[in-house]
Amino acid sequence: MNWLTTRRSFTLMVAPALIVYTLYMVYPILYSIYYSFTDYDGVSSPDFVGAENYRTMAEDSIFWTSVQNTGIILGIALAFLIPLAFVMAVLLSGGVRGSGVLRALIFAPAIVAPILVGMIWIFILDPEIGLINAFLEAIGAATQPQWIGGSTLSPYSVAFVYVWQQIGFIVTILYAAIRMLPRDVMEASTLDGASRLQQLRYITIPMLRESFAICTALVVTNVFKIFELVYALTGGGPVHLSEVMVSYMYHVTFTNLQYSYGMALAVVVFLIGVVVAIATMFGVRKRAAA
Repeated sequence: MNWLTTRRSFTLMVAPALIVYTLYMVYPILYSIYYSFTDYDGVSSPDFVGAENYRTMAEDSIFWTSVQNTGIILGIALAFLIPLAFVMAVLLSGGVRGSGVLRALIFAPAIVAPILVGMIWIFILDPEIGLINAFLEAIGAATQPQWIGGSTLSPYSVAFVYVWQQIGFIVTILYAAIRMLPRDVMEASTLDGASRLQQLRYITIPMLRESFAICTALVVTNVFKIFELVYALTGGGPVHLSEVMVSYMYHVTFTNLQYSYGMALAVVVFLIGVVVAIATMFGVRKRAAA
């Protein structure tokens, strides 16, 4: 009887959140999957066309460009964001003078809306009015690269801005994790003659494996949601060469009004994001357990 009472109480407490989650997460996903197999203009009744939208996607060069750009941003974020955040968290936890102010400054970009971050960085990266090219011109540089709006450097510039914006958030997670490590273990290793680098390698990093896994999952899922930065910095141009998957989905759905094809893109973005996130988490946990 006590078990039944406990189970009923648990069900009643979880039910409101489950209902909201179903309405705003599960239903839109199922809704998108259904319309991705139809021809729908947003007004008339949808006509079932099977996998036609997915066949169109397979032949869409702009879609594959957006996949490539998203992959570039993801690779740069994973390669630099978490390692840099870990180094900064270690330095801040070491009792650096003014660490409170430094933590606030590092975290500040994370609370600024991405669209505003993009607008700020336009005045730094824009080939015509940006501060970087103005500086290069002032020192007599032969060329001023097209950091944004070009056919090559745009995804790398978006990745740099993304790392700059998100690093404070990741630093905060790792800093809190480092501060929660048992002090007696660190003190015992110090008494045993372990150096600071040895403590980091053999104690701090292994004990933070769950935190690293969480940060990795957050980075992966957030990269697949990047939209505002691209919209503000390049608008997906020129000729869609700087599109990422979400920005291209937005363009197809709300600019071209191809609702069914946009739903198919949304489904693929969701599936790729889930698969990559699960694979990354599995890889991180496997390396941590080795």
